[in-house]
Amino acid sequence: MLLPLLAVLIWSANTVASKAAAAVFDPAAISLYRWLLAAIVLTPMFARPLWRARAQLLRHLPQLAVLSLLGMVASQCLAYYAAHLTTATNMGVITALIPLSGLLIGAAFFRQSISSQAVAGVVLSLGGVAYLMGAGNPLFLLQHGANAGDAMVLLGSTAYALYGILYRRWAPPLGQWLNLYAQVLLAVLMLLPLASTASSLAIPLAGLPVLLVAGIGSSIVAAYLWMLSIQRIGSERTAIFMNLLPLFTALLASATLGETIHAYHWIGGGLILAGVSLSQRRPASLRAAQAA
Repeated sequence: MLLPLLAVLIWSANTVASKAAAAVFDPAAISLYRWLLAAIVLTPMFARPLWRARAQLLRHLPQLAVLSLLGMVASQCLAYYAAHLTTATNMGVITALIPLSGLLIGAAFFRQSISSQAVAGVVLSLGGVAYLMGAGNPLFLLQHGANAGDAMVLLGSTAYALYGILYRRWAPPLGQWLNLYAQVLLAVLMLLPLASTASSLAIPLAGLPVLLVAGIGSSIVAAYLWMLSIQRIGSERTAIFMNLLPLFTALLASATLGETIHAYHWIGGGLILAGVSLSQRRPASLRAAQAA
């Protein structure tokens, strides 16, 4: 149980680091440097194995490029830009919608069945999102629209949910680490044009801890712990720990950034997590059939 707990704690720290990066990095610069650092760390271990598997790599290059665009470029870039407009606490709570977004995308575009229990979870979570993004007044969204930063986080979470669905469906045959390494390299290439728009590409001394958390902690260490946890205790039990992300993020943001946790964070976040948990639970009829 310690493995997924540590992974989620690192990802929560990365969410807080994304907010901290807004004060020292141009978002286009940190988007590139994060994956560039991961590529530098992974290259000595995986460059030769990837070269030996180059025939398979070329066959699956279009799928890997789409995966990299969704999971590493879009979702992460949006988070860095969003950090200039919203709080780390909001980012952590909205990111918890990834499993729910995957459920909706699967039902809408991939003909995956969705139970009435899951539908109830969707409605409950959407109510929580409206309450959170309206700062306790859901009607605020109708009157003034969503905060641009919150909307970016929501869009980035949706991109990552689609990434998860496509990764399972395409199942690139290179193995977990080579798949990750290939996507990291592609992300670096895709982010070069964006980096050219940065107002500054300087790496300030104060930004080094942020870069280390993002490029090594979140991109490599947490990913490895998560994969190891899936192998040891299964994907369903591992996924449950993601529900702790908003709590860890809120506590870290309060302790390190001085963010205030308001009542609407607890209420909106609680509704979101309750809805996600409800949608992830197997219906009683399915549990009975599996037991039989």
